[in-house]
Amino acid sequence: MFNESKVAEMAAYLLLKSGGRMPYLKLMKLLYLADRESMARYGFPISDDHMVSMIHGPVLSRTLNLMNGDSRSQAKWGQLISAPISYDLALRGLFNPESDIDELSKADLEVLDAVWQQFGHFGAFPLRDYTHEHCAEWVDPDGSSFPISPKTVFMAIGDLPDVAEGKADYLNSRRQLAQFLSSMK
Repeated sequence: MFNESKVAEMAAYLLLKSGGRMPYLKLMKLLYLADRESMARYGFPISDDHMVSMIHGPVLSRTLNLMNGDSRSQAKWGQLISAPISYDLALRGLFNPESDIDELSKADLEVLDAVWQQFGHFGAFPLRDYTHEHCAEWVDPDGSSFPISPKTVFMAIGDLPDVAEGKADYLNSRRQLAQFLSSMK
């Protein structure tokens, strides 16, 4: 289930690696690629956000809402990350991964480090272009947006269709269970 605090920590961790500020397009691509890498390594994304194809490539839907200032659910996001200024996002204050991360696992941080190592040097638009060319699950939405299914991502990262379907079914079951448990609180 989507966890805004976890996504805020993911974003803050990557912003820290970039010196505290970066274009939100680049941050979105790095977050998307981190979820994709986690799916390749472990069979599930870090953020558990809904993936969609948009004009600038694949994005994480609810995370995009946070980046654009969705005020309904900004508890930790608003504490860690400033509102966009000239298409950049920045850390709001000091962020110490040793003490300020309580949602991300060691494996999550390893994925974020690997994505930063591979893509951190890209500019925003070259990274966007990379996702257009190398993320086969992205389909040009022609000015709209289309959902990207987990099965499509698994197939794009090399799983056979039956394996991809099994992994996607597992993710859907996991999300349904998390929603059910959340409703019981």
